[in-house]
Amino acid sequence: MIVSSLPCKYWLTALLSAALLSACGGGDSGGNTSPSTATPAGQLLQEPGAPVFSNNIATDGFNWFNFRRSQIGLSPLVRNGLIDSAALGHSNYLNINSTVAHEQLLDKPGFTGVKLGNRLAKAGYVLASLQGEVIAGASNTSGFYLAEELVTAIYHRFVIFEPLFKEGGAGAAVNAAGYAYFTSDLASNRSYGPGLAAAQIVTYPFGGQQRVAVSFSSDSEAPDPVPNQDVVGYPISVHANYGTSVDVTAFSVRQRGAGTDLAVRLLASGSDAHTPISAAAIVPLAPLSANTSYDVRFIGKINGADIATNWSFSTR
Repeated sequence: MIVSSLPCKYWLTALLSAALLSACGGGDSGGNTSPSTATPAGQLLQEPGAPVFSNNIATDGFNWFNFRRSQIGLSPLVRNGLIDSAALGHSNYLNINSTVAHEQLLDKPGFTGVKLGNRLAKAGYVLASLQGEVIAGASNTSGFYLAEELVTAIYHRFVIFEPLFKEGGAGAAVNAAGYAYFTSDLASNRSYGPGLAAAQIVTYPFGGQQRVAVSFSSDSEAPDPVPNQDVVGYPISVHANYGTSVDVTAFSVRQRGAGTDLAVRLLASGSDAHTPISAAAIVPLAPLSANTSYDVRFIGKINGADIATNWSFSTR
C-alpha cells in the first residue's frame, strides 16, 4: 500500500459548533499492494455477519463502516442523501484532478467547495455540529477493501469510530485506469448520535476479534503515525465520546504466553498532535505473528474517572 505524496491534514478544532475531524491517505498510488499490509477483499466477504456485497463502491464502503461500528458497540450511521451528494462531488473532484486532498481549489475543474463544511452547505445539508471526512484512493474498486484500509489507518479510525456521529454519506469515482477515489463524510446535525455512557470506552480490535491483520504500512497514511518506519504491527485503539478526555496511565499488548510486552508507539493527545483528546492508540513497532492470540491492557482515566480493562484478539 503506497501513500500519495500529496499533503493531507488531520485536525480537531476546539469549538464543538465548528468541530471538524478529518484524515486522508488510506490507499495506494497504483503500485502493487503488499498482502502483509492489506486485507484482501475476498477475505472481508467471509467475515461473520458481513454486509451483503453490492458492488457499489460508495454503498459497500459506507456499509462496512457501519458493520465495524456495530461490532464495537457504536450506533450505526444513518445514510443521508445530501451528505452522499457532497461526498460524491468531492470524489469526482479528486478524480478529475488526479489528486488526494481534503481541500479543493477554486480554479480547478469539478470544484464544489473548499472545505467539507462548504461542500455540505452546497449540497443543502444544514450546518453540522460535528463533521468529519475520510478519503482513500487505490487501484482496487472494492468498497469493503477501501473502507477496511481506512479503519486500519489509525488517524482515519479516530474519525470513523467517533461515537457521537449520527449520520453520513459516501461517494466514489473511478478513472479509466480503474483507480478508485472514495470519500465518506460523517456528521451530527443539530443533535448528536447516542454515543457512549459516561466514562465508557470502546476498543479496536474488539475483545474476541479474530483474523485481525498482522501489520500496517505506516507510510501509507498522512500524517504518518510512525515516522521513519513503514511496516509496523496492527494499531490497537480506545475511543470515547468527542470532548471526553482519555488519559493513559498504561497501554500495552503482549503475545499470549510471553513474559514481556511488545515495543509500541503510544498515540495520545498529550504527546501526539494528531490524536484527539477522546482517543488513544498503540502501534506495535514490529508486525504481529500470524494465527496468534494477543492480550491488551489499558489503564487510565476517562474524564477523570478511573478505568482499567483487559481484552484479547487473535490474528489471521
